[in-house]
Amino acid sequence: MAAVAQRIEATLLAPEATADDVRALCADAAGRAVRGVCVASPFVAVARDAVRGAGLRVVTVAGFPTGAVLTAAKVAEVRAAAEAGADEVDVVCAFGLLRGGDDAAVRSDLASVAQAAARAGVACKVILETGWLTDAQIDEVSRWAVDAGAGWVKTSTGFGPRGASVGDVARMRAAVGEAAKVKAAGGIRTWEQAVALLDAGADALGCSAPAAVLERGA
Repeated sequence: MAAVAQRIEATLLAPEATADDVRALCADAAGRAVRGVCVASPFVAVARDAVRGAGLRVVTVAGFPTGAVLTAAKVAEVRAAAEAGADEVDVVCAFGLLRGGDDAAVRSDLASVAQAAARAGVACKVILETGWLTDAQIDEVSRWAVDAGAGWVKTSTGFGPRGASVGDVARMRAAVGEAAKVKAAGGIRTWEQAVALLDAGADALGCSAPAAVLERGA
């Protein structure tokens, strides 16, 4: 169970969440010795303080959840998150532009946000939102993220048409090889799901219900 717990990012991105909710998430996450916590950007500083000394990573999001945000705004979010104490930023790719065929704009957006993250000293995860993409587009964006300098690709926001699937993870792992890590997120609520996604090649799991996952595996 510990090996699975160390891959989990306990996640709270509900728009109605409060600072007290974030503190409760962090306390539970620290007790379960998970990889980290993922919270909305206004709560990065709260989470940083709440997990101090627990060895957990603080993760946040940018361009979330639609990706339909100006590149300059995503870059500003990445920089602000780093200044607030984030270790990693999960940035939603401009999947609407991708679906419309503007590949150049998508690649430019990815390059800008990955470079901003590198300069700020935070890891960058590119969220594909696989539920809106074809298999070919999943392959393309995964490779483009690596080309841009991102260290991770991530399946979903949890707000799209569906969450992570074993097929998505396996496809993304094949596309990036060992050049990047893969995070599965969205709808992971059972121990069996978590293990299957890790077996398919995921390096980390975004879970809004870590207790349900881990208590089943205890």
